[in-house]
Amino acid sequence: MALFSAIRRTRLNLSRFITDQRGMSAVEFALLLPFMVLLYLGGVEVAQGVSINRMIALTSSTVTNLVAQYTTISASQDMPDILNASAQIMTPYAGGSTAVVISAISIDASGTATVTWSQALHTSARVVGSVVSVPSGLNTPNTTVLLGEAKYSYTPTIDFLHLGMMTISSSIYMLPRSSSTITLTG
Repeated sequence: MALFSAIRRTRLNLSRFITDQRGMSAVEFALLLPFMVLLYLGGVEVAQGVSINRMIALTSSTVTNLVAQYTTISASQDMPDILNASAQIMTPYAGGSTAVVISAISIDASGTATVTWSQALHTSARVVGSVVSVPSGLNTPNTTVLLGEAKYSYTPTIDFLHLGMMTISSSIYMLPRSSSTITLTG
């Protein structure tokens, strides 16, 4: 009789345990929490990377656009101000590590594009006289094209996905606006 009573109590307790819903939400939350944290932190990293990519594209186009408006530009007065503006464009990200290069590229009668002058911030300028590949739509003989380049070494704040440091870069070609060429002075 005691054995039958024990089995009956065990069945009753097991039945109550199976039908009880009181702790179900806590169990579901505990199962979904790691996935939700992964999704949130991964989303933050991706959003930051996309934002910096947009800022780098904006930096290269803005610096090139500013230089394209000159007919003659001073390497000692105008260029440092224009290149240093990249730090303001990169706000709120650390603009001090943004490498910016602006180069004037002359395309001769045979279609060979060479660097006429180049100025840089936080990196090396292009070598004057070096040959550059220009997109076919801009490769018109006897013209000058500006090439603006920006690079940023991005290390994710959280690095939850263990991506490590990434170099995000952008380059843009523009034609001078006010003249056929832009002269760089001392």
